[in-house]
Amino acid sequence: MRSTKRRDDRRAAWWFLLPVLLGFAIFYGYPAARGIWYSVTDYTMLNTPSFVGADNYVKLAHDSQFWNALLVTAWYVVLNIGSQTVLALGIAALMHRLTRSVVLRATLLLPWLVPNVTVGLLWMWLLDTNLGFVNHLLNAFGAGPVGFFVDATWAMPSIAAVNTWAYTGYTALLLYAGMLQIPQYLYEGAAIDGAGEWRMFRRITLPLLRPVLALVLVVSLIGSFQIFDTVAVTTFGGPVSATRVIYYYIYQQAFTYFHMGYASAAAICLALILGVLTAIQMRLLRASRSDLA
Repeated sequence: MRSTKRRDDRRAAWWFLLPVLLGFAIFYGYPAARGIWYSVTDYTMLNTPSFVGADNYVKLAHDSQFWNALLVTAWYVVLNIGSQTVLALGIAALMHRLTRSVVLRATLLLPWLVPNVTVGLLWMWLLDTNLGFVNHLLNAFGAGPVGFFVDATWAMPSIAAVNTWAYTGYTALLLYAGMLQIPQYLYEGAAIDGAGEWRMFRRITLPLLRPVLALVLVVSLIGSFQIFDTVAVTTFGGPVSATRVIYYYIYQQAFTYFHMGYASAAAICLALILGVLTAIQMRLLRASRSDLA
């Protein structure tokens, strides 16, 4: 009898994963380790790093500008995720229940494909106080010009609205893909029982969409905390620090004031905060379990 040996594909799998693991180690692992080292030094890009222990973290704890940048970022996260999620859910539900046009899906993805710097410059011109098209429309209706990017009250909502415009279509497609996994017979049975669209959305779509919604919220949270380019090309952190988000604060500390060690400590703190928030989100939304099981 011929002896049969069970084929083990694990070794081949590791060979296929090796390029990805090498890329991750070179472009993510090594910079992260170097950043952790810089966070406990007095590195300024002009000197040899010297170990200072937890001095940078102690300074961060007493730095009012750092905490203000975190609060500004949190305000942006609330505005951006709130508006983006609600709009994306509405668009995804309409596509799921009314149309599955490929052309419509491609159109929704177009703003996401435009580079963020281009999006920021485009809306900076459209919302300009003196020359912007939007303010020309407001003047035509007698509403008067609005300083969208120069008024401390309007600056952050304007940036959140710009990024909501850019990312809502992409988020809607993710949610739409999740809705396609929901069995159609559930909607048919609910319709026979007399349930309306709103009730089916609340009782069927939302509960069964929870794992995908959890993923979208986690990705949106991390992306919102990393907002930088739109701020860098429109408001430069102003007016009066109203839009100086944490990423822009870290950038200023590192490349404007050359406090590389201090900036690295701030970046490590941000990574820890995002890790804690992500874990809390995943736990509260029960992302690993689906009601379809």
